[in-house]
Amino acid sequence: MNDAGEAVLGIDLGTTATKVVAVDAAYRPVSTVERPAPLRTGRDGEAVHDPATVLAGVVDAVRESAEHCAHLGLAVRGLSFSAALHTLLALDSSGAPLTPALSWADTRSADIARRLRAEGGDALHRATGTPVHPMAPVTKLAWFAAHEPGLFRRTAVWCGMKDYVLSRFTGRLITDHSCASATGLMDLRTTAWHGPALEAARVSGERLPDLVPPTATFPLLPEPAAALGLPTGLPVVAGAGDGPLANLAVGATTPGTAALSLGTSGALRVVRDRPGVDDRCRVFCYHLADGLWVLGGAVSNAGVVAQWAAESFGGIDVADLLKEAAEVEPGSEGLIALPHLLGERAPWWDPDARGALIGLRRAHGRAHMTRAMIEGVGQQLALVRDSVVAAGAPVASVRATGGALRSSLWAEIVAAALDMPLGITDDTAGSGFGAALLGWRALGAVSDLSALPADVWSRPHRTVLPDPVAVRRMADARPRVEGLHVALREFSA
Repeated sequence: MNDAGEAVLGIDLGTTATKVVAVDAAYRPVSTVERPAPLRTGRDGEAVHDPATVLAGVVDAVRESAEHCAHLGLAVRGLSFSAALHTLLALDSSGAPLTPALSWADTRSADIARRLRAEGGDALHRATGTPVHPMAPVTKLAWFAAHEPGLFRRTAVWCGMKDYVLSRFTGRLITDHSCASATGLMDLRTTAWHGPALEAARVSGERLPDLVPPTATFPLLPEPAAALGLPTGLPVVAGAGDGPLANLAVGATTPGTAALSLGTSGALRVVRDRPGVDDRCRVFCYHLADGLWVLGGAVSNAGVVAQWAAESFGGIDVADLLKEAAEVEPGSEGLIALPHLLGERAPWWDPDARGALIGLRRAHGRAHMTRAMIEGVGQQLALVRDSVVAAGAPVASVRATGGALRSSLWAEIVAAALDMPLGITDDTAGSGFGAALLGWRALGAVSDLSALPADVWSRPHRTVLPDPVAVRRMADARPRVEGLHVALREFSA
């Protein structure tokens, strides 16, 4: 039984911000604190965080969240973590960082990824659940071995950003099975480091953190406890990756219920009770907890395509351009777009993919091109859904979140592409809420995640039904979209 006067703090280490969500004993978010986590980008695809800056932001946000809880009369029962997947940094023998923390968005290992894909990438993908792509730490490690051999030799251990923060809080350098399942280095079926992947990465298991379940807990050390304003020995839960925890945060953890997020980029994920990917290696498979696995795919291009269009077509406001595009008939009068402005992840896992507009005629204007680009994003999400289904995980309903879906055009196009209603729900707390729920599970409040009360999750605040005409036109165009990507691949390199 939970004490009504307690809360768990869910700490989400995101790509651009750290968010701390306090969740009380009734599993309600009662406070949210956010701190920026600046992502530095540079030449040749560099995208990194400064570990000291992230750690300082975490300490500051947790301290403020603890103060909010005290003001509300809530004692902090524990801390639980979420983190953006695919991060990597090097530590020396004293645990100090030797490198910045590489983000999933760091693409410097693109050449390494191409080589590994050609040399048996599908086998690695099937074994680890992680696509062989520049986002994956397995390719980043191989890049360091090839391009910075001196640093590579000096490194005592390689870890993720969350692992580093946990080490400063608990004195233990560990990584949870969820984040490890997104490194391309862990065997899905044994939850141990995978020998062939370690060989590809040029690293031994001794230079990686110890693997633990997401619900593993460790006591908070005295020094960080004082900095956070929390008691020494407070349980700190290892936590999980932000994508799997996003499913938990919106209640998409039952078979057939997908979580769809749509912001600058997008993702579609569904939970099942066993690991594995589809035969064509189009989806990822990451661990959540309690025997649950998340299948799905992230697309690199979502809201960014409308932003690009607004900037490119005379600096028009995005909302005004979307209104224009909404006047265009579904199917964009025969115009097809491959919206790969930032390369593409699922289902192609092709960082070299380039965008294209096919079928342009004199009658097409900026509204047609904008709608075609958004329809292209919808088609990518539908291809991800089809890949998830091919992996043996049916999709019967969708719980959708994200800023892009505030636009009725975006919501209508995605609903038509998937040919199913979109239940759009608020997700202001996001993966931090999922982390806190996982924390309550780790602390024994419930026996497993399936035992959480159904009223934890809010009902969708609106449901968008698919338009039959749009459904038919998008379904008719989908085989051409897939064929065009394959046909144009040789022009992408």
